Amino acid sequence: MKKLLIVESPAKIKTIAKFLGSDFRIMSTMGHVKDLPTRRLGVTVNGSIELEYEPIEGKEKIIAEICKEGRKADEIYLAPDPDREGEIIAWHIEQELKKVVKDPKKIHRIAFNEITKPAVQQAIREPADVDLKKVAAQQARRVLDRWVGYEVSPVLWNKIAKGLSAGRVQSVSLRLICDREEEIRNFTKEEYWTIEGLFAQAKAKLIAALTHINKKKSVIADKKKADQINANLKKTSFTVESIEDKKRLKNPLAPFMTSTLQQAAYNRLGFSVKKTMMIAQNLYEGLPLEDSKTSVALITYMRTDSLRLSDTAITQARGFIGKQFAKEYLPKTANVYAKSKSKKKGKDTTTQDAHEAVRPINTEFTPEYVKKFVPADAAKLYELVWRRFVASQMTQAQYAQRQVTIQGGVYTFKATGSTLIFDGFLKVYRADEEEKEAKIVIPKELQAKKPIDLEKIDPKQHFTQPPPRYTEASLVKQMVKEGIGRPSTYAAIMNTIRKRDYTELDSKKRFIPTELGMKVTKMLTQNLPKIMDLKFTAHMEEDLDVIARGELERDTLLREFYKTFQADLKAFRGSEKKEAEPTKFDCPTCKKNKLVIRFGKSGPFLGCATFPECTFTSNFERDEETGEIKLVKTAAPKILDEECPKCSKKLRQVVGRHGPFVACSGYPECKYIKQEKAPFACPKCKSDVVKRSWRGGTFWGCTGYPKCRFAVFGDVVNQPCPVCKLPFLVKKSYKSGEKIFCSTKECAYNKPDKA
Repeated sequence: MKKLLIVESPAKIKTIAKFLGSDFRIMSTMGHVKDLPTRRLGVTVNGSIELEYEPIEGKEKIIAEICKEGRKADEIYLAPDPDREGEIIAWHIEQELKKVVKDPKKIHRIAFNEITKPAVQQAIREPADVDLKKVAAQQARRVLDRWVGYEVSPVLWNKIAKGLSAGRVQSVSLRLICDREEEIRNFTKEEYWTIEGLFAQAKAKLIAALTHINKKKSVIADKKKADQINANLKKTSFTVESIEDKKRLKNPLAPFMTSTLQQAAYNRLGFSVKKTMMIAQNLYEGLPLEDSKTSVALITYMRTDSLRLSDTAITQARGFIGKQFAKEYLPKTANVYAKSKSKKKGKDTTTQDAHEAVRPINTEFTPEYVKKFVPADAAKLYELVWRRFVASQMTQAQYAQRQVTIQGGVYTFKATGSTLIFDGFLKVYRADEEEKEAKIVIPKELQAKKPIDLEKIDPKQHFTQPPPRYTEASLVKQMVKEGIGRPSTYAAIMNTIRKRDYTELDSKKRFIPTELGMKVTKMLTQNLPKIMDLKFTAHMEEDLDVIARGELERDTLLREFYKTFQADLKAFRGSEKKEAEPTKFDCPTCKKNKLVIRFGKSGPFLGCATFPECTFTSNFERDEETGEIKLVKTAAPKILDEECPKCSKKLRQVVGRHGPFVACSGYPECKYIKQEKAPFACPKCKSDVVKRSWRGGTFWGCTGYPKCRFAVFGDVVNQPCPVCKLPFLVKKSYKSGEKIFCSTKECAYNKPDKA
């Protein structure tokens, strides 16, 4: 009997092939195979909502090969990833197979959360049908995104600048960044003071903070008040009013789901969200361990918002803990974790999720063992997952906590010390805050109801701080809190936000919105309030989950959204005239109008509101803290002592959109631009090779372009290749250092590896 199993990623084929017999043929879809058209909307709204699908460019051959094998197979198993995107891939393949397979009953949908022999074999023993409710949910999400992207983006092109884009979730995520920036700009610092005292009782000394005055919380607004309290404290006698001892328990953290894994990997390992998901994908699909020819899957599926653990996983973890640690580290019963209930539907979303939390497949594969075989970054991420999972099934940590209250007249000072007396789960995994926590020790000799001396007073001035800008980790955390996005979309959203010119990263890798990002967000918020509303977006995500459960019709949701969206969009289109952001500055040329912020090919600039009547323009910069704009005078071109070879006028150094360059001062009559020439001729057509600029930097290109397309990206080294005798070599810089190699792909001296 010949059987065909179809997976999403080719990396899984070798691993799964080990678990199945020779009668199985395993093929990969290489991701999605069909989608809405790239050059038209592909969604028709009539009595029903019709979707037009077409093969993704380059996937026709894959579809044809799968159908060819499917025609010959006795049983066909569709095994893309176990999420909505995987379900639509399975559905698309099923639709194609039904065109060539006579008996559709032999097409089955299977899914597994981990790539292990038991999981794969069990999935084959328990085949099901493609889940059309999940398919409908994915289609609804895709249509919503298509409507927003295809119909809003052109309006932005007309009103701001060409090439801009909007996205249903992307734009709301950008709004979080922009709203935070507005908070920072509008923030007003407020002064406040704190007072600490160094107290001594015999040989026992401790530092305590002033917490209450007249039994009310201490509020010290300025230095005058601090000095007054300071003077009073010097005249006051103090007594240790009480010493309270109690035990504090700290619970282990839940195993990872997608968002918490991304946050921990960013904060602990410095991994971007994209990098985390790429490495996690490799760990899920499998990496070679002792046998270099055989991949071993190391973690369960990494796109999940579930905290559920299978009975097998819990048994495995408890067995490992019982074997490796003292009995005090193993709780009497397994620790169970659950997410909070859905605000809208009142249902525990975890019970709806077939996935488990992200966990190691085999606890016996310790981090120490795995890191001998896998790349360093993969080892680090695996260790994070492994430790979090094992710790989640261990006992609580125990602290002895002592609080001392010191009273003197109307002044109350307090000091709290905490001592770890049993580490419990902390033996395996310490929380970030645990590692940063300051250790305060309360002397054992201290006695209650006895006098204590105030030896030193330490008043300190502080200022309230604005909220911090978002990092990738804190933005994901906020998105989860707001209910925006899903495990399968966090990485894509982070990637899109970084790729667009809507944000930049500061020196601490925190998001700063650009002028363009702020303008787009403001315009969308004013004109399309529903799609930019955080709660509306979160409710839409919940409704997609409801569709996936079969409790809401796809078209009901889409029609309801489309009606409001089209009304708002029609009003938004309004005038085709570009909109500019006004400023407080008067135009220095016409002295009649205000300057406005406009957007050109080189980015934002200031221009007169009456353009083209007045053509004044200026660069500007904005203060990061206050948001205040300051005009920046453009440096005048520097005239060089060198003549133009075309018209004999002097050359000048000019700063353009891609940086400084040298050109003729007779521009625009003479358009000569000086170019740096390579010390060798083009190996293809013997023309000159010159350095050119582009958005990504510089490259060397043939002057015979477009007839000759010879180009070299990297620095050229004026020495011939020792192997093929090409008259130059290429030098590039990587993290591991500089590499010099031949640009000819077939040459043996071609070694541009980044290892």
